[in-house]
Amino acid sequence: MNTRVTVRDIVKMKGKEKIAMITAYDYTTAKLVDQAGIDIILVGDSVGMVVHGLDTTIPVTMDMMLLHVSSVARARPRALVVGDMPFLSYETSIEDAVRHAGLLMKAGADAVKLEGGSELSDVVKALVRAGIPVMGHIGLTPQRSFLIGGYRKRGVSEKEREKILEDARELERAGVFSIVIEYTAADVAGEVTREVSVPTICIGSGPFCDGQVLVIHDLLGLTENPPPFAKAYVNLRSLIVNAVKEYVREVKNGVFPEEKHYFYSKKQ
Repeated sequence: MNTRVTVRDIVKMKGKEKIAMITAYDYTTAKLVDQAGIDIILVGDSVGMVVHGLDTTIPVTMDMMLLHVSSVARARPRALVVGDMPFLSYETSIEDAVRHAGLLMKAGADAVKLEGGSELSDVVKALVRAGIPVMGHIGLTPQRSFLIGGYRKRGVSEKEREKILEDARELERAGVFSIVIEYTAADVAGEVTREVSVPTICIGSGPFCDGQVLVIHDLLGLTENPPPFAKAYVNLRSLIVNAVKEYVREVKNGVFPEEKHYFYSKKQ
């Protein structure tokens, strides 16, 4: 169990064992999810929304991603660490993409993830040539939400189905080691999974993929308005609020701190 998970290990899991991926953005959370036996930790640009309070992932910067990737990496997890490429860190030029992906790797990522399909095949090829493992991301691509009309279901028309399949094939040819499929019709995601030789990891795209991913805040019940495809495994939001309420009550009533929580000088 102490052996680090590698990209090769993830690829070999296709068709044999379901892949469990979760987001984490800091040292403590990375320690905890790794202890739980997660296969992949995604340091997602979703950090902008769930940690920094942004409305979308668009404003997330490279500096933000480098900070959170390095925080997770310092936990020295067994799980594979994948760092998200933020908006405009890879679209402007191949040179920018390689440089920014390299910075994420130097910060401690084992691989990078980028959103988009066939239009990014040259970028993926360049990253792979540079020795950087790449995870693809198709279907709903939040960084392109303004272009596609918001956070809406994908793969509902024949045209979208064909585009998603084409994107998956092109990403596979370009050299990705896995593909995230977000908020896409389950039958289409299943078709992609059968079509490509690399693992697919679904979020809101049904049970027919090779794995699943959730945002940690959704899983823990911390999100005020979670997406419809998320499942909360605990209501941590109410637990935290109640714990802090109890703390406030004890402070107001002089119950906390107790003697065990403080000390006197030798003069007492």
